[in-house]
Amino acid sequence: MIASPAQFFELPKELEASSPPEARGLSRDEVRMMVSHYSNDEIVHTTFREFPYLLEAGDVVVINTSGTLNAALDGVRANGESVEVHLSTQIDRDLWTIELRRPSLRGSTPMSDGHACETIELADGAQLRLLAPQRRTNNASSLSNVTARDDATSIGSVAASAKGHADGVRLWRARLDLHEPLDSYLERHGRPIRYGYVNQPWPIEYYQNVYATEPGSAEMPSAGRPFTTETITRLVARGILVVPLILHTGVASLESHEAPYEEFFRIPATTAHVVNAAHANSRRIVAVGTTVVRALETAADESGLVTAREGWTDLVISPSRKPRTVNALLTGMHEPKATHLAMIEALAGRAHVQMAYHEAVNERYLWHEFGDVHLILP
Repeated sequence: MIASPAQFFELPKELEASSPPEARGLSRDEVRMMVSHYSNDEIVHTTFREFPYLLEAGDVVVINTSGTLNAALDGVRANGESVEVHLSTQIDRDLWTIELRRPSLRGSTPMSDGHACETIELADGAQLRLLAPQRRTNNASSLSNVTARDDATSIGSVAASAKGHADGVRLWRARLDLHEPLDSYLERHGRPIRYGYVNQPWPIEYYQNVYATEPGSAEMPSAGRPFTTETITRLVARGILVVPLILHTGVASLESHEAPYEEFFRIPATTAHVVNAAHANSRRIVAVGTTVVRALETAADESGLVTAREGWTDLVISPSRKPRTVNALLTGMHEPKATHLAMIEALAGRAHVQMAYHEAVNERYLWHEFGDVHLILP
């Protein structure tokens, strides 16, 4: 795995983006972009607006078109305590993985004292019933753990002995009982998940990528946030292929920096065909975000050939399981302890990542979903 955070870099608090670039007088595509080439360690500082001009005809850009949900809900426990519920992953129609959080003036903090069979009251008579702690599968890097959508209720493994209080549980499997369709309920009562570094609530529009087509992500696949319709037009005009996939993101693990749990993904046949052709011709395959890397690499064989498929993935990319298909990445700036740094190291090498991140701190780049971006090229 990547070097310990104490040896790697420290993130000054003032480099945490606390508001969208629009609130800072910038358009989405005017955020800063650090471009680093891992083949020769060259670093260039520019803005995202230059992104199309750094690629060539025949290169492929793969985007995640999952839309962001209003996934944060207010609830009340039986003892009258307020709780913030973060919907993470929809396993079945009413079955979810969720996280309980303790509300605060700025975001929320983890709440780890939930217990099985607890019922949380939500707005308009809705209820959430905790069933059991959500557990990981035993082998988080095995492709054999991808299961079909119709077997979704078997995702992960629930502790059979989970009864009563469960100290330290972050994610729960829970039953959501609504009296109306999910989308309308979340539109009326939900809001985007927000953490303490964002200084005020922002509407869902600020958390949507311009190309989002299918709601399903608990948190924004934020590497795509700088894209505008003009960006895509310029890419296509230059002969750069832009193809979609879906990966619905679960909640982040901001405090403990756990690896992501299982997430649902779908790769269309057209996307697989375009990616495989680019791979065969040694073109650049640019994943827009770590979610795209996770989906493509789940569906890739040992030679890097991608198969169209949908299902669940628990794959974790790290130096011990390097990318086989993706050779370039557009991503945000990741926290010192973030597991995504291991993915970036697997692609670009530890020394290059360390150099690039020290440069980003020195150049005062901004972190998190409203911050700047990093384009990693061969």
